[in-house]
Amino acid sequence: METGRPAAGPNRFSGGRTRVAACTALALAAGMLLAAPAAHADDAPVPLPSVERPVPGAGEQQPTSTLKRSPAKRGAISAQDEGAPLAAPRSDVNGDGWSDLISQGLDGSVWVHTFDGNNPSVLGLHDPYDGTSAHVHKDIFSVAGLRSDGPVHFTLSSTGRLTAFANDTTYPSAYWSGTGWQQFNKVFSPGDLTGDGVGDVLARNHAGELFLYRATPGASAPLASKAGIGGGWAQYDQLAGVNDVNNDGIADLFARTPAGELFFYSGTGNASRPFEARVKVGDGWQIFNTLFSLDDFTEDGNAELMARAANGDLYTYVSTGTGKFLPRTKFGSDWHFRNQFANAGNIPAWGKNEVFGVDGSGTLWWYYDRNNGTLAPRQKISDTGGWKGAKITVASSLNDDSYADLLQIYNGHLYNYDIDNAPYDLGGGWGQFDTVLGAGDLSGDGKGDLVTRNSAGELFLHRGNGNGTGFASKLRVGSGWGQFNVLTGAGDISGDGRGDLIARARDGRLYLYEGTGVSSAPFRAKKLIGSGWGQFGRFAVVSDMTGDGRADLLARASDGTMYRYDADGRGNFKPRVKLGPGWNTYSSLF
Repeated sequence: METGRPAAGPNRFSGGRTRVAACTALALAAGMLLAAPAAHADDAPVPLPSVERPVPGAGEQQPTSTLKRSPAKRGAISAQDEGAPLAAPRSDVNGDGWSDLISQGLDGSVWVHTFDGNNPSVLGLHDPYDGTSAHVHKDIFSVAGLRSDGPVHFTLSSTGRLTAFANDTTYPSAYWSGTGWQQFNKVFSPGDLTGDGVGDVLARNHAGELFLYRATPGASAPLASKAGIGGGWAQYDQLAGVNDVNNDGIADLFARTPAGELFFYSGTGNASRPFEARVKVGDGWQIFNTLFSLDDFTEDGNAELMARAANGDLYTYVSTGTGKFLPRTKFGSDWHFRNQFANAGNIPAWGKNEVFGVDGSGTLWWYYDRNNGTLAPRQKISDTGGWKGAKITVASSLNDDSYADLLQIYNGHLYNYDIDNAPYDLGGGWGQFDTVLGAGDLSGDGKGDLVTRNSAGELFLHRGNGNGTGFASKLRVGSGWGQFNVLTGAGDISGDGRGDLIARARDGRLYLYEGTGVSSAPFRAKKLIGSGWGQFGRFAVVSDMTGDGRADLLARASDGTMYRYDADGRGNFKPRVKLGPGWNTYSSLF
């Protein structure tokens, strides 16, 4: 397919990727098109006015905390047993010896809470290697002991680029970057696993194998080559490293299953066998969507486990020194406005936190999800009737900025309106497809892809180039897809970190096609989710409405009531939650 830029014409949508334009490129991040009609040569131009989307979370309540730290430098008033080591905190940004809390907001800004009486501040982890002006990190973690000037902060992009930043209280500087990390669904630092006083890194692949990357102070690359330490880790949906909870100076690990069982893995200090056999801590931990740690802010020698509930309340679990905990205490509220915590245990979601609706007049409305299972009040983001008749779809994260790309089929050509503030011609031949959807990375290279279906029911994969400006030649990946009247996808339903596809058959049965990460065969055999789904007229997939890293499904009933179905991490959905009536005002939902 030939590509190029058409001459700018009147009434064309002016997109853009800069966050200055109020996160314009976040438009229509649903990743689906429901049986979209093919474009024909006699299609008339459709006026698409410029859309300025608000920033998700702007104006919302900042998270609160009840934590009060001692003004003394950590180590001066230690209450731990004499002679026991004091593990270095992984995220001490301001150098006072206490671990700080690093998190990323819904808009991609990175915040640091030092709990020293100062207000939280923005930590400028701007990656010079990504080449984009608006960037959201897929994951963040910090490592202690690599450098003398403080912790090293690592950011992970969706395309698998891991970047290391030297510490600074405002603008940490990037000094190393490596690629290929998209092979893992979780990368984090639990602390020092080998007893050398330097934090190490763990990475889990999609098959559930865990690998150790030893830190290498003074070397040009901060991490040594990986070493396998065992399989079977796919059973856990949370892996939370806690630095040290039993006073031996070696990092420990908590692991949670989707069913809510929590297990403790004590660190050994042996690189070839870094953990003792697991010990069960308890049940019921599925009530939390994120587990992470602050490293010993009580100065008893033990790190604290932090747990965030779906409503945004954050709780502290103080360790007893044996892998068990004292009764929890409430740490603060409104933490649902953080989409990721540094060294958090969850598989991070990617590519969508919004719902868009086009009403009967062609006016575009916008909702952002508040990361707690609810949607913020809608906002009108177009002129009245401005989108009437447009044949549009969206693709989830066609580049590295996490914002979806607005696409239009016109005269058989596919245009991306989020490239340099002007429509970019992605080439012709797209009119042959009755369905175009963007479900994220399906080929395993970390780059957003498109899936198309023609009238014969053949399915094709179009591998993205990572910039939103082109695709490789289409790959035929199956036939018989004409049996479905809905195809949609915008994230990970099954809980393995790969993009999945949802398909509804004409008899109302709903199926899950789990992603494989292999371009020639991007989906596993279909899995029946359930029947009776014919009652719903419209669907939209949000990559994560509830803050647990798993994609959730929105379904509109014939009476206009919207329901939310949360993924359970095992390829099914939990019982539905009613969001409210009135959604039949929209002719299209994305």
